[in-house]
Amino acid sequence: MNNQSYLKRLQEKWQLNSLWQVVLVLITFACTGFTVVFIKQPILDLLKVDMESGGFWKTILYLLLVLPLYQVLLLAYGFLFGQFRFFWEKEKKIMKRIGRLFIREK
Repeated sequence: MNNQSYLKRLQEKWQLNSLWQVVLVLITFACTGFTVVFIKQPILDLLKVDMESGGFWKTILYLLLVLPLYQVLLLAYGFLFGQFRFFWEKEKKIMKRIGRLFIREK
């Protein structure tokens, strides 16, 4: 499998206009992930949270801190790389799915 066909499949799946747009989306994901890894520990240190010993509540706290941070950074990098609309649409879908977890249907 060559890279061209893989990028082409991503373009179709994500309904993007060009392969360049696919590359920009992938760069956005990469920058967001790197930034979270880079700033995660200083934030946990500032809040005096020691993740070394693990534990259920520390994992929950980690998820509550890092996941929203990731989403915000994704939108920020998406804006910087001109892909805000793509990521905003994805964010809205994610928020709808999360909302359904807390809303009971009659």
